[in-house]
Amino acid sequence: MRRKRNFKKESFMQGVLAIMVSQVLIKILGLIYKLYLTNKEGFGDAGNAIYSSGFQIYALLLTLSSIGVPNAIAKLVSERLAVGDSKGAHRIFKVAFATFSVIGGLGTSILFYGAKYISNVVLQIPEAEYTLVALSPSIFFVSISSVVRGYFNGRQNMKATANSQTIEQIFKTTLTIIIVAIIGVWSSSNTVLMAAGANLATTLSTFLSFAYLYLYYGEKKAEIAQDIKLSKNYKQYRIKTIIKTILSVSIPILLSSLMAVITKNIDAMTVVAGLKTFMSEASAKLQYGILAGKVDILTALPLSFNIAFATALVPAIASARAIGDMENARKRTLFSLLITILIGLPCTIGMFIFADPILNLLFPNASSGTLLLQISSLTIIFTVLIQTINGALQGLGKILIPVISLGIGVAVKLILNLILIKIPYLGVYGAAIATAVCNIISFIIGFSVLVKNMKLEIDFGKFIIKPIMATFMMAICSYYVFENLKNITTQSVTTIISLITAVIIYLISLIALRILTKEEFYMLPAGEKIHKTLNRLGFSK
Repeated sequence: MRRKRNFKKESFMQGVLAIMVSQVLIKILGLIYKLYLTNKEGFGDAGNAIYSSGFQIYALLLTLSSIGVPNAIAKLVSERLAVGDSKGAHRIFKVAFATFSVIGGLGTSILFYGAKYISNVVLQIPEAEYTLVALSPSIFFVSISSVVRGYFNGRQNMKATANSQTIEQIFKTTLTIIIVAIIGVWSSSNTVLMAAGANLATTLSTFLSFAYLYLYYGEKKAEIAQDIKLSKNYKQYRIKTIIKTILSVSIPILLSSLMAVITKNIDAMTVVAGLKTFMSEASAKLQYGILAGKVDILTALPLSFNIAFATALVPAIASARAIGDMENARKRTLFSLLITILIGLPCTIGMFIFADPILNLLFPNASSGTLLLQISSLTIIFTVLIQTINGALQGLGKILIPVISLGIGVAVKLILNLILIKIPYLGVYGAAIATAVCNIISFIIGFSVLVKNMKLEIDFGKFIIKPIMATFMMAICSYYVFENLKNITTQSVTTIISLITAVIIYLISLIALRILTKEEFYMLPAGEKIHKTLNRLGFSK
């Protein structure tokens, strides 16, 4: 039993590491093409407004047809595998694939045929029509890809998800740059056509990602067939019953994902409209372009480090719950929450302090938006915690709680957007404030339910005081370095050195404060070696 438990722990962290590396690479690549677009002549903030508005509608339909599906399928598959029913798990996969092929096809049709109405009436940005048309086929490919990813996640194999998402982003970055460059030359830097070309790259990359998953499944088919032959505890269910089960799990998870996407859609539908009450339409679009094209991209970066825990927690907790091993589920949840805090806090404070230098470093040709980024950065710690909490709740079977908590937050966000954006001295900052309030409310509700249902014991000093102390030391030292270097070298070099200093000081502070226990170190990749080294130096528990 001990050997089996150790294997599961390693498997959990291997899955976390695979997703984490993949997501970090995805965000870096995504930032590269966003930098290219924002700094490209003829694109800039105006192009971001067109590109982002169309993309948010696409994201909404994508949520309805696929987002949340991997977690739902992973939960159901892991529960069947935990009791030895490989045949039942595979049957869930086959039925889900057929079901979401139909749903994905419907989403593609809605976006393709409704592009003109959506762009003119819903978004009030007519230029976004071509971007919606270009994006429409990708809904189908992402829908069926999400089922395959969920199946392998449920089998505790995160490689398929990590690799397919990385491949998708590599092609998306490459094709975006190539297609936009070609269209820019051909059309004399026509902003509308370049925005459409950027989204066409998304469709092509989702197709290539699915192609990889199809080949990967074929490679694993013999292994899966062998597992099915050894299956036990199999119960024959009608297809209708399986579909009902899949939808009963996927719809609540889908709705919780939908709430997060709706937050951005609220901005897409209200920011320009609200700002137009006291400024020109062109200025309003530029303000929205700054929010959606730069600020939202930067504040979402920490999620790439943390999404791995949310993804891995769903099947891990679901399988542990299926065999009654709640102690293991509690340990993984507490560890994931701790790492989430250790990721979120420095990102929040670091982005707040260095908002202006970061914007100048990344967007030298369009660096406006400092205060907006500072306000938005305060939500980072809450968004990453919500991500982890919702993954744990979904694995626990409390799939309606994320929907309720995010739903209440989104309702508050909508009301505040409609009120605050129209206030001239707030304007677009009102949208950032509304998002902060939305995330705080969602966090409080979700965290309260998780602690109560899993009977989690939160060590205030370990989870709050020490991480704050480490972040405080990081902030003081890195800001001191920035202030003393800014008159000696260029701002770009000063910013990079200051950020590197921040990372080093933060890691040293974490070690000095002895936040992680021996068991927690062992859960990290190469954690045993790290712990032994620190132990010899007298810096570990």
